[in-house]
Amino acid sequence: MANTGKYYGELLVVKDYTEEDLRRKWSEEYCRKVIKTHDGIRVHFYDSNFDHAFYESSVRNGSGNKPKSKDIFSKVRAARMMWIKDVLADKEAKMYVGYDSKEKGYTRSKRVSVVKGDYVVVIQLYKEDHARFITAYVADNSIEKIINGPEWNMEKDRQK
Repeated sequence: MANTGKYYGELLVVKDYTEEDLRRKWSEEYCRKVIKTHDGIRVHFYDSNFDHAFYESSVRNGSGNKPKSKDIFSKVRAARMMWIKDVLADKEAKMYVGYDSKEKGYTRSKRVSVVKGDYVVVIQLYKEDHARFITAYVADNSIEKIINGPEWNMEKDRQK
């Protein structure tokens, strides 16, 4: 796996923060700053991304009649909050084409960056050189599916 030795900063000690503190940190570090990928894509972050990025579902992939919901705060995800911008800036990160679960297929409008073996950051491109942050997480259950998918081709895939 790529980047196993690269340093992305200290993990946040989540117990030292309230959720309100973490939301404020998210807003200050991501939503109010210009963040670009290593290849010049401006990634837009929104306050509303916090819940999707730092909460997990108590129902894995939907269970019976219960829809999947983000209802459990994830300390593991939140601890890596400050890694996101570093991962996006890392030209050595392995990159893959993202998967669209609604369409049940890969879509070149999504890019997944993988570092440290299983930490992923997902963005969605929506116009030339602009993307939205989607999520970031330790993909311990899904990393095989990600790395067995198509690799991102810098020249071809940026043009969508």
